[in-house]
Amino acid sequence: MRILPTTMALAALAGVVGITAGVGGFTFLYADGAAYLTDDPAACNNCHVMREEYEGWSKGPHHQAAVCNDCHTPTGFFAKYLAKALNGYHHSRAFTLGDFHEPIRIGERNRAVTEAQCRRCHGELASMIEGPHAGGEATSCLRCHSSVGHLR
Repeated sequence: MRILPTTMALAALAGVVGITAGVGGFTFLYADGAAYLTDDPAACNNCHVMREEYEGWSKGPHHQAAVCNDCHTPTGFFAKYLAKALNGYHHSRAFTLGDFHEPIRIGERNRAVTEAQCRRCHGELASMIEGPHAGGEATSCLRCHSSVGHLR
């Protein structure tokens, strides 16, 4: 019996997909990936580079009013979980390769999300501060208040 090349290619593809799914599934379970689908701040504390941020949040004024996702993910179901997936991928890659900065720093994409979330909750105050300058570039909340969410 002769095996057709397309059958061999399909078998190889199935093997690659199976191995990828198996390794991905194992990693998701091993890393308690389901915890990252919740809004529980303890999930963010799983990584050693986040411990200082978590402790700072626990002592800060936002502790009573907001969890990590309120400030660090966009509103809306799809946008929130897309951001969580992108961050999860980038964090996993960085931690696996040892390619991350300590202490952790916020990237430009996540900084923009956090700025938008500051304004979602504190927009009236921000517009009063900007006052007559509101027509130009928006004032950065994080430039002056970078440690409000995470006291040091």
